[in-house]
Amino acid sequence: MSVTVDGDKTSSVPVRVRRILNGPAPERVPSLIGTGCALVGLLDVAAGVFPRFRASRVHALAEILPGTLGPLSAAVSLSAGVLLLLLAHGLKRHKRRAWRAVVLLLPLGAVAQFVWRHSVLGSLLSLGLLLLLLRHRAQFAALPDPRSRWRALANFVVMGAGSITLGLVVVSAHPRRVVGDPSLTDRLEHVLLGLLGVEGPVAYTHGVDWTVGYSLGALGMLTALTTLYLALRPEHPAARLSDEDETRLRELLERHGGRDSLGHFALRQDKGVVFSPSGKAAVCYRVVSGVMLASGDPIGDVEAWPGAIERFMDEARAHSWTPAVMGCSETGGQVWTRETGLDALELGDEAVIDVDAFSLSGRAMRNVRQMVKRIERGGYTTRVRRVRDLDDEELDRVREAAAAWRGTDTERGFSMALGRIGAPGDGDAVIATAHLATPEGEAPGPYGDLKAMIHFVPWGADGMSLELMRRDRTADPGMNELLIVAALQAAPGLGIRRVSLNFAMFRSALARGERIGAGPVLRLWRGLLLFLSRWFQIESLYKFNAKFQPRWEPRFVVYRAGRDLPRIGLAAMQAEGFLTLALPRPFARRRPARAPRPCAHAVPVRGARDHEISPA
Repeated sequence: MSVTVDGDKTSSVPVRVRRILNGPAPERVPSLIGTGCALVGLLDVAAGVFPRFRASRVHALAEILPGTLGPLSAAVSLSAGVLLLLLAHGLKRHKRRAWRAVVLLLPLGAVAQFVWRHSVLGSLLSLGLLLLLLRHRAQFAALPDPRSRWRALANFVVMGAGSITLGLVVVSAHPRRVVGDPSLTDRLEHVLLGLLGVEGPVAYTHGVDWTVGYSLGALGMLTALTTLYLALRPEHPAARLSDEDETRLRELLERHGGRDSLGHFALRQDKGVVFSPSGKAAVCYRVVSGVMLASGDPIGDVEAWPGAIERFMDEARAHSWTPAVMGCSETGGQVWTRETGLDALELGDEAVIDVDAFSLSGRAMRNVRQMVKRIERGGYTTRVRRVRDLDDEELDRVREAAAAWRGTDTERGFSMALGRIGAPGDGDAVIATAHLATPEGEAPGPYGDLKAMIHFVPWGADGMSLELMRRDRTADPGMNELLIVAALQAAPGLGIRRVSLNFAMFRSALARGERIGAGPVLRLWRGLLLFLSRWFQIESLYKFNAKFQPRWEPRFVVYRAGRDLPRIGLAAMQAEGFLTLALPRPFARRRPARAPRPCAHAVPVRGARDHEISPA
């Protein structure tokens, strides 16, 4: 029976049947094929390692699926399984190179199954999957991620460790065919020699030695080939801020820098940038673990923000990166969500102090007032100046002290850290220093009478944003309170009317959770935040900021889907320096990092905005 709507006669085929005949939606093809490759890869690895599994009915099903490519079923199945597992994630991310590799792999699989195993069904399935890939090739257009050749070393270490582990499983998977009782050392030696294509000390019966030898040789070949490919392929370095881009950003900040307190942090050297078509707005970002992280609001004219945001999203789509924005304002969040269809979640609050309204008088400021007075009685003095007013000798001493007083092995900071002091063009930054005269008869320290410092970057023409707090471990507690108060008191003379302090994550939850009448869910959430504060200073940052009675400006994270939030969180922790996934260097000594580009007076000291906040 046909149905007529507005004079058009539709097909009598049911809608569900038509959907099946039309195949999956194009946007779902990469995920489906990637999942299929991963499942088949797992089956092939298991079939190549465990003899009983190869003889089971499950293996009979695996043999007709793409992945078993040759007559030596154990070795080829193992190598093909590893390759499919490596390619599956790239297919899900729409990567063009992964698509090319699978398109080359599937015809070989179809020919091998037909010639060697006479598997017509397996060949047809391989060709069917190939046709699906070719039909939807437009879905696999993502460009490679920016990577350096250091990935080759990482691949060698990871693949080598995985090959040794799998090799030990292969060598030990035939207990009834082993001659004698080889020790673990003998098995490990057999694996290492087998990866190089050399026969080892372990002997087998019934031809198992050929299976084990080919399997180990295949693993060694995969490790060598993938490492060689990564070492020889064209290098795609991570995004860096060029001199031209920095000049354009400074021009935008000069005209529109007063809009966002995080604007000046866009000048970090390790960020990339995309500009709007008109050049009147820009979005700065860094790519971490496949997440394209922007921080703060776009730079420039608000009317040009949509153009910069569109360029940002185009770049994310071109590389199949996950777009995310950390710490944007409420206005920025509204523009991001309106222009992109992304969602926003309140991340915390920024503490902002209006200089004209700040005073140490009153009961609310009693603790800060008493601490400052006590430190001043101890002989400490403070100086607050523009960075350009420091001479070269003092500036060098400040940089050396900041690098030496850093409390972590890795530099921290991304969204609210600049990463340098006194670089050309940063002369408007403000630095407050605490000094204590050396007692008579004692030798001065390596940094003279300098005991602590805080560094502010410009926030438009009449504001500044806290970037760095460092102090000597031998200095009295309360250095940070002393210097912040000194900076606020000196601000009117510098033309500063507003000061941005630290960012407090989940401040509203902590504040509401400690009030009378808070519900059980809110109290449970606050308890979890207090537990996490042991590592991430969530509560301590909030309480430190609250001492100065600021006004709280909400900040948001913008994301695509809820399932992306864990990945975005991990990427943000990597960017901020709280989580390091680099290869271990047990014998390396910590050294002050050098500026990524030659600057006359630039030493990276990023990440102190959330460091040394405790009065102790």
